[in-house]
Amino acid sequence: MTKKEKAQYVIEELEKCYPETPVPLGHWDAYTLLIAVLLSAQCTDERVNKITPVLFRRASRPQDMIRLSVEEIRDIIRPCGLAPRKSQAIYDLSHILTDKYNGEVPQSFEALEELPGVGHKTASVVMSQAFGFPAFPVDTHIHRLMTRWGLTSGKNVKETERDAKKLFPKELWNKLHLQIIFYGRSHSPARSPKRDVDYITAKIGTKNALEELK
Repeated sequence: MTKKEKAQYVIEELEKCYPETPVPLGHWDAYTLLIAVLLSAQCTDERVNKITPVLFRRASRPQDMIRLSVEEIRDIIRPCGLAPRKSQAIYDLSHILTDKYNGEVPQSFEALEELPGVGHKTASVVMSQAFGFPAFPVDTHIHRLMTRWGLTSGKNVKETERDAKKLFPKELWNKLHLQIIFYGRSHSPARSPKRDVDYITAKIGTKNALEELK
């Protein structure tokens, strides 16, 4: 198969598996999504979803978050890991949103990526899921599967994002990136993927990927 044919196969199969793609992180607006995504770095969505209700009961707007101390935020989010860095980032970005953006989350990649603790992937998630802007956030699952399927060389996430945007129609990006993540979690784990479960890799995987299948 050519890359274009592989991409079309992926689109069709993932639409069968995941016709609905709810955002896995609990949130109700752009700010709560931003905080949840920031917390999800090196932490499972499941754990984040246990912590954010506690945090958001105390503060669900930047104006409220800056009334907490960094130490209070850190104590709440500690189970998510990297708590010192994340708590400082949450406090600092909440100040910036309050002072510079009237308490609103800005709707641009540039403004988001200037916020403390917010990288390109976090900005992409917020732009796509909160504001509906076409984006293709690449996490470890997408990077792994795009490489396994021979759709990118897999050198780095930046290159994987560029290749994904070339191969897949823009109008599918926001849904498809979630579909690939869901497939990676349920069918194609990093270690010991199973041939009878990871059927997309079994069909279109690279030689190295096929050798990985048990």
